[in-house]
Amino acid sequence: MATGSPAPGDDPALAAAPPPAHPPARAPAHAPTSAPVPTPGDIPGGAERLLETLLAEVHTVTPMDLPALVDRCAPLLGVENIVIYLVDLQQRHLTPLTHGPPTIALDTSTPGWAYRTIELRVEESPEGGLMAWLPLVDGAERLGILGIRTMALDPTRLRRCRMLASVLAMAITSKRAYSDTIARQSRTEPMDLPAEMLRALLPPRTIGNDHAVSTAVLEPAYHIGGDAFDHSLTTSTLHAAIFDAMGHNLASGLTTTVAVAGCRNARRAGAELPELVDTIDQALGQWLPDQYCTGVITQLDLADGVLHWCNCGHPPPLLIRGQRVLDAAMERPEQPPMGLPAQFSTAPRAAYETLLEPGDRVLLYTDGVTEARIEGGGRLGLRRFTDSIIRGAAAGERAPETLRRIIHSILDHQKDQLRDDATLLLIEWRPPRR
Repeated sequence: MATGSPAPGDDPALAAAPPPAHPPARAPAHAPTSAPVPTPGDIPGGAERLLETLLAEVHTVTPMDLPALVDRCAPLLGVENIVIYLVDLQQRHLTPLTHGPPTIALDTSTPGWAYRTIELRVEESPEGGLMAWLPLVDGAERLGILGIRTMALDPTRLRRCRMLASVLAMAITSKRAYSDTIARQSRTEPMDLPAEMLRALLPPRTIGNDHAVSTAVLEPAYHIGGDAFDHSLTTSTLHAAIFDAMGHNLASGLTTTVAVAGCRNARRAGAELPELVDTIDQALGQWLPDQYCTGVITQLDLADGVLHWCNCGHPPPLLIRGQRVLDAAMERPEQPPMGLPAQFSTAPRAAYETLLEPGDRVLLYTDGVTEARIEGGGRLGLRRFTDSIIRGAAAGERAPETLRRIIHSILDHQKDQLRDDATLLLIEWRPPRR
């Protein structure tokens, strides 16, 4: 089906958000924002001492101590003040890691603009001088923002600020696995047990390299039933999968947990797709014989763009090329959900393949997305949300931001009360030009 233009009655909230009439100023890369002021950060060897300080301390500090560490780095940077802001679980707010500064709305602020676009933003500070907002990004995953107040922002200071942001992003990623501090900072309400169990299993929202990116969103964030996603990179392959277990209770969460664990176990052992899915079938059949799980499991060859996938009773993936969805490009004969063949069938699983073109996007989704209600009582449907993805890509919007915007629109229309879990996973193949 072609979806290059909006259908009559499309929800305007799903259209790609236009830039503000007066976007925040960017710092010029070639000249100071204002006249340099001599500081300790200007003395010879400042960058080396900054790097030495960071590397000596960052691997030993706890997440709670990171604000104190950046305070000690401020004089070496030649800046007045530094604040770490982390994005919340639903990507609506930027929350300071230290007490004092207020929470910042992500969609209506200059720091939010920096997070959404992954670009430096600079504005005047109410306390005097300038505020520089640098994205905290680890690999392809957006973590938050670094707020830096300075009296001047010349190329030397900016280079050192970027160095600090890079080191902090890696430190935050490594330390959130063994401390509750960062998890607490990312939550705005209590989380129920099934959601807690699944959230502990989920990978980062976004992974990628210079060949491909995989990004996902999952709602409701605090009361998950049976949806989950998984993705991983090797030197040659991007692995990505989406799961939707029967029901909306603890048993559903257990089912998805077993499915994801089975997927990872077989994948790490080097299993091909049919064998991998069979591992999940056997695990569910043994441990949860009354449960089943639909899903799509994919493997993308990063060099040549060959996508292999296995669809187990799930809505077929959508292949988006240019400004349209290729009609039925990934529809294949149906296979039973995972967990059922172990009891009712001995037929081997079938894997399919298709050749992607540079820039192609493959969209995996659960039925909670297409069945979501929008204003007027109608369903969102495939047409509306694929149109939104196409418009976002045409406007130069990054894939993670497109999914963030779409899932927020769905939630806003339903007043954060989804009838079913809604999960989106978008794969983009973008090999370097030869």
